Amino acid sequence: MSRLPADVAVPGYDRAQVKTGVVHLGIGAFHRAHQAVVFDDALASGDLRWGVLGASLRSPGVRDQLNPQDGLYTLVVRDGSDERLRVIGAGRGVLVGPEDPAALVAAMADADIHIVTLTVTEKGYRLDPATGDLLMDDPDVAADLADISAPRTAPGFIVAALRARRIAGLKPFTVISCDNLPHNGKRIRAGVIAMARRIDPSLADWIEAEGAFPQTMIDRIVPATIPDDIERLRAHLGVQDQGMVKAEPFTQWVIEDWFAGERPDFAALGVQLTDAVEPWEDAKLRLLNGAHSAIAYLGALSGYRHVHEAVAVPAFRAYVEALWDEAQATLNPPPGLDIPTYREALMARFSNAALMHRTRQIAMDGSQKLPQRLLAGVAERLGAGQGVKAMALGVAAWMKWQSGVTESGEGFLVDDPLAARTAELLAEADDDQERVLALLSLSAVFPPALAADHRFIAAVTGG
Repeated sequence: MSRLPADVAVPGYDRAQVKTGVVHLGIGAFHRAHQAVVFDDALASGDLRWGVLGASLRSPGVRDQLNPQDGLYTLVVRDGSDERLRVIGAGRGVLVGPEDPAALVAAMADADIHIVTLTVTEKGYRLDPATGDLLMDDPDVAADLADISAPRTAPGFIVAALRARRIAGLKPFTVISCDNLPHNGKRIRAGVIAMARRIDPSLADWIEAEGAFPQTMIDRIVPATIPDDIERLRAHLGVQDQGMVKAEPFTQWVIEDWFAGERPDFAALGVQLTDAVEPWEDAKLRLLNGAHSAIAYLGALSGYRHVHEAVAVPAFRAYVEALWDEAQATLNPPPGLDIPTYREALMARFSNAALMHRTRQIAMDGSQKLPQRLLAGVAERLGAGQGVKAMALGVAAWMKWQSGVTESGEGFLVDDPLAARTAELLAEADDDQERVLALLSLSAVFPPALAADHRFIAAVTGG
C-alpha cells in the first residue's frame, strides 16, 4: 500500500491489532461496497473490534480473489467523470462454507463475534416468496435438518453457530439481513427459528428469547465488476486488484435498534437507527427497486444494455415517473424522507453513466423480486380502487422476459430459480392471453387473489 498513488486512501489503523467481530455470509460486491465500508469506518475511528470475516456459501471465487490480497481491495466510487479510490482494510479473510462447514460454524461461534450480516439474495433464504415459510422440501434445507453439524444453507449455518454458542454459554450474535427483502429481519428470524425448532425445540426457544434479528434497509447501487474495470484500475495503481468493487457515491443503511450484544457506534458512522424500518423499506423497494426492475426488463428487451442508456430516452423517463406516481400513493413516508426530493435524486442516480449498471444484472432472479418490488404495490392500489397501468407494464415486461428473446430477436439465458417452470408454462400456451394466465398460476410469485383479479389481468394484457 505504501507504493500506491497519493490519490488512493488507505487504512490508517494497525490491521495487526484488529479483532474479528463480524462474520458476513455471502461475500459479494454489494457487501464490500456497503456494510464493509461502515465497519472499516469503525476501525478508522479507533474501535478495532469490527474486522469482518467473509464467507461464501457457494463458490471459492471471492476467496481466491481476496485471500492472496490479505483481504484488501479497492472501492472505486464513480460519479460522472469524478472517481475516488479507497482501499478497504476491514476484511479478515474469506472462508468457503461448502469446503469446510465446521470451520465456518466454529468461526461464527467464537466469543468475539457479535454480529452476523448476510447478503445471500432472496433465494438464499430458502423461504417461500409468497408465505415466508421455510422450504422444508428444499434438498439443502432437508440436509441441514438431517445433519446440522455440516450445514449447507444460510439459516443452517446460523442455527448451527447459535447452537454451538448456547452450548458454550455464550450470548447469541445479532443477525442483520442486508438483502432487499420486505421485513428481512422477520423473515430470516422465522426461517432460523423454524429450522431450530425441528432440530431442538429448546434451542428455538432460546433464540426467540435471546436473539436479535433487526429489520434493515440498505441502499447503494453497486454494478458488477467487469474485466475492463480491473484493467483500468491496474493501470492506475500499478498492481492488480482482483477484488475491486465499484459503486455510486450515495449510500444509506437504516437498522432497527435491536441488538443482542455489542455493536459499533452505528449512529456516529452515519447509520440511521430507528424503531420503524418499514416506511424506509417500502419507499426504497417500490421507488428505487421497483423502477430498477421495470427498467431492466423493458430496457433489456428494447436493446438497452445499461440503466443510464434507458433513462436517457424521454419515453423511458416518462414511464419511470408514471411508475413512481403510482407507487408514491402507496407509501407512508417516515419523517426525514421527502418523496419528491428522493425521486429527483433517484433519477440522477439512474443517469450516472460512469456506473455502467447492466440491465441484465438487475433482471436476474426476477421471480424472487417481483412480489415486493411491484406486486405489493399493485395489490394496495387495486384494493384502494386505483389504476395500475405503469406497474402492470413492469409485470408484463417480466413475463415477456421469460421467453428468453428480445424485441429484436436476440436470444438470452433467463437467469432465475423458476426459469425451467416458466419455460414449461409458456410452451403450453398458444397466445399472449394464455401466456399471461399461465404465468399468473405461479403461486410462488403471484398471490391467488391478485392472479384472479380481472382488473390486474386486463392491465397486464393491455385489455
